[in-house]
Amino acid sequence: MELGNISKPTYGPGLEAPGSSTPGLVTMAHGFLRLVQPNALPTELINFGQPQSEFSHEDIHKLLLYELGFLICVAIGVLFIILVPLVGCCFCCCRC
Repeated sequence: MELGNISKPTYGPGLEAPGSSTPGLVTMAHGFLRLVQPNALPTELINFGQPQSEFSHEDIHKLLLYELGFLICVAIGVLFIILVPLVGCCFCCCRC
């Protein structure tokens, strides 16, 4: 197995769907990921080899915009984790 040049890797021509026996699920997963995170990673905020400086409000705004889709998914997940048992308990205990 050859690793190639680790310090300067070469990448393929671009994104392409992997070959699979379930292309529908692959398409659905890629569609969800494009929906959740449509923005590109702000690479200018990552400084390797340089001391980390203070983040400005604009930098924090860029990072939050990058992670916005995941933050919304986490908020919906927490809401469901709290609401589903609460509603189930009300239906079981109150016999509405």
